[in-house]
Amino acid sequence: MDDIDLEQQEPFPLDRDGRPMRSEEDEPDENRKMGCCEKFQRSISKWMLPENHRKGYMERANCCPPPIFIILISIGELAVFIYYAVWKPQKQWVTLDEGIWKSPFTYKPEQRQEAWRFISYMFVHAGVEHILGNLVMQLLLGIPLELVHKGFEVGMVYLAGVLAGSLASSIFDPLSALVGASGGVYALIGGYFMNAVVNFREMIPLLGVFRILAIVVIVGVDFGFAFYRRFVSHEEGLKVSFVAHFGGIVAGMTIGYVFFSAYNTKLLKDPRFWLCIVGYVVFVLFAVLFNIFLSPAS
Repeated sequence: MDDIDLEQQEPFPLDRDGRPMRSEEDEPDENRKMGCCEKFQRSISKWMLPENHRKGYMERANCCPPPIFIILISIGELAVFIYYAVWKPQKQWVTLDEGIWKSPFTYKPEQRQEAWRFISYMFVHAGVEHILGNLVMQLLLGIPLELVHKGFEVGMVYLAGVLAGSLASSIFDPLSALVGASGGVYALIGGYFMNAVVNFREMIPLLGVFRILAIVVIVGVDFGFAFYRRFVSHEEGLKVSFVAHFGGIVAGMTIGYVFFSAYNTKLLKDPRFWLCIVGYVVFVLFAVLFNIFLSPAS
């Protein structure tokens, strides 16, 4: 019997997680009735992925591990809100109570030397409508994204949006405070929006139009209301910046797009990944230097 040269054999195709891909012989019978879980996963793939990636997703789709990051971060934000709501109940959702302003989580320009506030402000919300709006958006979009992508990737995009939001606010609206997770939510929206636009023809055009229009309407209304609260409303107390929305959505449309479009591929081999990382690091360094030497809040 001839010796078999193992190095000359075709390698087994592996997915991004290092697991062998199924061959055509392993494919299930097309006439087989799908279960509820399979139907759910198929719907997720149609909403979140272009057509050329859906088959690969369905081959390895499962709910283990569950979308733990977005669920845990939502529980944390809700828990902090309940704590402050019980401690000092708010009369109305647009009224920022004294308890919130004294929170060690809230970003305040005069306390920006406490670096954790550039991230921790995402746990504090101004009222019921504020927390519910952010939770609904991040759960509706974050859970499907985390089912398709890894929790690590969704977490990195979310936190990149939170940090970009606070840093952008410290530069372009340096005298305003920050509360809420809008930076992270907008990063998820921005990443998904770019993916839907770039892969428009492959993500069911009719639904693609609906998704893009829905995102534009939601973002437009939220931006308008944030703009109103910042510049038109004459409420007493510190003004809350809306620049975090811009910072978050820009982070999502760059870093988020790279993470969410590079499905089943190695990010480290994608030049777009390194371009975005370098750009983000340069922005962070500039923001740090600005806050140390140039900020009018000093």
